[in-house]
Amino acid sequence: MSHPEQHRGRWRPRLDRPALAALLFGLAGVVYRLVLTLFTVPVSNSDEATFGLAALHIGQGRERPVFLYGQHYMGMLESYLAAPLVAVAGPSWPVLRLPMLALYAVFLYLIHRLTRRLCTPWFAAFVVGLLALGPERVVRDQLTVVGGRPEVKPAVLLMLLITVGLAAGTVHRRRLAVGLFGLLVGLAVWSDWLILPYLAVAGLALVWAVRRELLGWSGLLLVAGVVVGVAPMIIDNLRAGPGDDSLSVFRQVSTKVGPQPPWSDRIRGGLLEGVPLAHGLCPVDGCGRWQQWFGVLYPVLLLAAAALAVLAYRRAAGAPRAERVGRGAGGLRGARVGPVVQLALVVGAALTLLSYVRSPLAATSPLDNARYLSVLQLSLPAVLWPLWVAALTAWRGTSSVLGRFTGALSAAVLAALTVTTLVITVLFAATGTAASRTEERQARELAAALRAGGPHEVYGDYWTCNRLIFNTDESVVCGVLDGNLSPGQNRYRPYWRQVGRAERPGYVVEIDSPMDRRLRRLLADRADAAPVREVGGYRVYHPDTPVRPWR
Repeated sequence: MSHPEQHRGRWRPRLDRPALAALLFGLAGVVYRLVLTLFTVPVSNSDEATFGLAALHIGQGRERPVFLYGQHYMGMLESYLAAPLVAVAGPSWPVLRLPMLALYAVFLYLIHRLTRRLCTPWFAAFVVGLLALGPERVVRDQLTVVGGRPEVKPAVLLMLLITVGLAAGTVHRRRLAVGLFGLLVGLAVWSDWLILPYLAVAGLALVWAVRRELLGWSGLLLVAGVVVGVAPMIIDNLRAGPGDDSLSVFRQVSTKVGPQPPWSDRIRGGLLEGVPLAHGLCPVDGCGRWQQWFGVLYPVLLLAAAALAVLAYRRAAGAPRAERVGRGAGGLRGARVGPVVQLALVVGAALTLLSYVRSPLAATSPLDNARYLSVLQLSLPAVLWPLWVAALTAWRGTSSVLGRFTGALSAAVLAALTVTTLVITVLFAATGTAASRTEERQARELAAALRAGGPHEVYGDYWTCNRLIFNTDESVVCGVLDGNLSPGQNRYRPYWRQVGRAERPGYVVEIDSPMDRRLRRLLADRADAAPVREVGGYRVYHPDTPVRPWR
């Protein structure tokens, strides 16, 4: 990546051209996302606000949540990362999202390091350039604080880099490295279970690399690291009542009653919608037919990548002895670790995709749930490597006529992938941010109006309440109702109880929503007499007597 260069008595690193290109791509990606962060794009919501409120409570020393309020299976690592910033600067969306931006920068750095170790410098720069781009679906997964994905992806990459270093003999504190591997596994399990397929293959790669060492102190440190990382989850589950443990709750959430969509619909939703959306080839409202080609090609690329990794593994075993000895401390294992890690990335992607298409949501709601495939970005180097190898071989003129045709086709696919991602990103940056900024402005107007003039205890729907509380720094407290004005999903129960004790609560509803119409019917003759004002697309009712039909 760099070479030491002596200059006026001091040694300074000098980046080679591929590393410099990767650095420029990475800086462009970080700056682009920093601008989006400062303007709160993508738009915030109450799920993210719940993490923000938890960060506020952690910073104030009021709470030490293990899982997201109202859940028992999604860890709160992102809230703990944001807590010091929120405690110092106060609750705001850019402050809350800054740790996610830092995690994205770490992700780019680590995937560049890993790709460069496994493949070639220019291919590593190309991968960073692709990942620097990002339309709404991609940057939403990278920047919004909704749990799991921004932190588990760097964790997996660091685990794989540790495995490569251990196999190649370039890691000196080997036991500590294995312990760190275990700690990362534990933290990832606590944070987001969607990463389990990648943790499984990373663990198998580690066992392959240092299986003998794991029989001693290294194995004990690995287990200890896992236990320490997952300790918050273990402690919470030991205290949970029957049916409230993480596994039981996760099963309830994942199980859908009723007829199951056919496999053909699930595969179509997963491949033709989910895969292109997760890789930034489509706008957030769905993929056109011309954008679904990558989903069709994806399984073929996984098979080609697996075949290439197996071939490289066998070639490493058949290398001359002198060449293997010349590789240094790693020897044969160091030569084979690259194909092993590449194969792990392929299998991780395949298992993740299989897990996704097993869910009915892949067929019934592919647009809303494509976020669960964002971890496939981890496998992008392995998936695209066969295309790069074929294109490079044809460009050098060292292949047959069929090989040159395949290489030209591969180069066209890489170019199409790059151009499509770039076009969708530019369209989003130029025209797709206006709606988010308008919605954010209206949410701030509502918060400012209630904070200044009240009421300070209100009822609203789920997507209004926690965002309103966060925007007002808890000076306005909101209880969640559903469309029938019955108790809804109140993640943090103290808010609901506080509003329930209010003698004269207000009601914040979207104009002409079902909740608005239902409330006016209940108010009947008092609807016009009750103080009503419209702020930022909402109606704020403040009747003299509370309307609580569930009582």
